[in-house]
Amino acid sequence: MFKSLSIICLAALPLLVACASVPEERIAVPRAQATEKQRIAYGTVALRNVSLPTYAAGEAIFTADETGRLRDNGGLLWADDPSRAMTLELARHLTGITGARVASEPWPFLDPAAAEVEIRVEDMLARADGTFQFSGQYFVATEEGRDRARLFDLTTPIAGERTPADLADARARLVRDLALDVVQRGLK
Repeated sequence: MFKSLSIICLAALPLLVACASVPEERIAVPRAQATEKQRIAYGTVALRNVSLPTYAAGEAIFTADETGRLRDNGGLLWADDPSRAMTLELARHLTGITGARVASEPWPFLDPAAAEVEIRVEDMLARADGTFQFSGQYFVATEEGRDRARLFDLTTPIAGERTPADLADARARLVRDLALDVVQRGLK
């Protein structure tokens, strides 16, 4: 009797855990509009996959509290892989701003790109002070050998009540701002 009761309890345990867990919520990042147009010196640009810090590379959305500690927002997840999504967002913005043919890796065209951009994000955080911050470095390598390395440190306010949609909107604006920075300081 005791043995069969133990087996029933063990079998029911996963159901109890599933009921007690927080349901996951996936947050899609909206498109931030880039109205600026700017010519660059290159007709084609290859964009390597964006490199993110470990806490930002996963699906879970982390925020920094007042002490600087990173907190998982329990069940709140990005809708797409952050590195993939940011790479595609940047390619879209770079194309829209410059009119150049921009594609993420692997480069899909037969002729090599005239310039190659690599972005390494050091920090990607929603902070307790109501701002969202991106910082890191990007590199531009060109056929002519005019290679560049630039640091970036971008911040934008998180509008509204800091809802998941507000966080996603702030992230979208920062990706757009990063694309503008790459165009203005890296691809000119």
